[in-house]
Amino acid sequence: MTAVDLPRGTGPGQVWPAPAATGPLDATVEVPGSKSLTNRFLVLAAMADAPVTIRGGLTSRDSELMIAALRALGQEVDASGEAWTVTPAPVRGGVDVFCGLAGTVMRFVPPLVLLADGPVSFDGDPEARVRPMGPLLDALRALGATVEDEGRGTLPFTVTPPASIPAEVDVDSSASSQFVTGLLLVAARLPHGLTVRHTGERLPSLPHIDMTCETLRQAGVRVDQPDERTWVVHPGPLSLGEVRVEPDLSNAGPFIAAPLVAGGTVRILGWPAQTTQPGALFPQILERMGATCTLEDDVLTVSAPGLVGGDIRGVDADLSPAGEITPTIAALCALASSPSVIRGIGHLRGHETDRLAAIATEVERVGGRCVADDDSLTFAGRPEAGLTAAAMESYHDHRMATFAAIVGLAVPGTEVVHVGTTAKTMPDFPAMWTGMLGA
Repeated sequence: MTAVDLPRGTGPGQVWPAPAATGPLDATVEVPGSKSLTNRFLVLAAMADAPVTIRGGLTSRDSELMIAALRALGQEVDASGEAWTVTPAPVRGGVDVFCGLAGTVMRFVPPLVLLADGPVSFDGDPEARVRPMGPLLDALRALGATVEDEGRGTLPFTVTPPASIPAEVDVDSSASSQFVTGLLLVAARLPHGLTVRHTGERLPSLPHIDMTCETLRQAGVRVDQPDERTWVVHPGPLSLGEVRVEPDLSNAGPFIAAPLVAGGTVRILGWPAQTTQPGALFPQILERMGATCTLEDDVLTVSAPGLVGGDIRGVDADLSPAGEITPTIAALCALASSPSVIRGIGHLRGHETDRLAAIATEVERVGGRCVADDDSLTFAGRPEAGLTAAAMESYHDHRMATFAAIVGLAVPGTEVVHVGTTAKTMPDFPAMWTGMLGA
């Protein structure tokens, strides 16, 4: 489904009046845990050699879908308190897994079927049925599994585990680094470990693969990388014990972008000094656009004069390592005083929606100019007369909803259609956003 043909939701509670900034900000924000780390730790915990405690895990639709998937496969997950406990068990087949719209579920869980005692069927939301899965399914076939997908290369499909598993596999992860990650996560539990080779011309979101390797090493797994497109995971037990999930730096993005629009200061608590999260790129890009960013202890402080006291500067940025931060940067580019180009993001056409088409459509909807090419977005910058208010679509994509909220800071009367889609990774976003402005 493309950006221009998604029907607009008009039901109760689906249209949210995005608040406009009325003055400089002075707010401290604590964002919830990283979805990417939460779901990686959940999968690894399901294969660990003893129960695992996860602290700071993200409570959201994506993590709930992952927990439900692991429970369907026979794992015991107690997520009733602040500290979650995962008690691993043999992987059970003969079950159905519902992926919703969670890429981490549809890409990380199917490789677990290599360890199962029977076939497992997968399906998801209607929008998930157009997200690319073919390269991962081909890799599972190369590892001996039987995959029934009627040739679609998408959901729904059924995976039947193999009788034996080779020690090497090739996969083209040009469309998503999650294909590599899904194979790496299960690799240590395979009889001979696994060597994974990326065969495509490009590899987007490489920091997410680095994150996967780091979480494996945290579990005591030996991971080698002989070259930039090959990973060797040695067989062995996984020992996690107790882990703590970092705050989600990508979800922090809209809040630290806000001072460039409204002026003032926003502080983010718990910002790590070192991390594999792609959101770590935010400070250097925001500084290029006119912000001042400082990290003291674990508090990131972002200050800017805002549109009243200054201008957002346009930027030419390659976001191929961190495509998920594109919608936030794109919102600032739409409001910038000079043109911008965001490059290396063609893989975003296969995310929750075609994000390149969606961003271009929404910028045009509010009177701006944005052209989406195969691998880039080009912005003309804020028109001299300013942008005009509109009901902006979210496309059931959490990052498109927060994109619209950023624009709404500068454009009174902006509405966000189905802002509740932010529950995918940030269930309290509307309250956190208005709280930031109220503070």
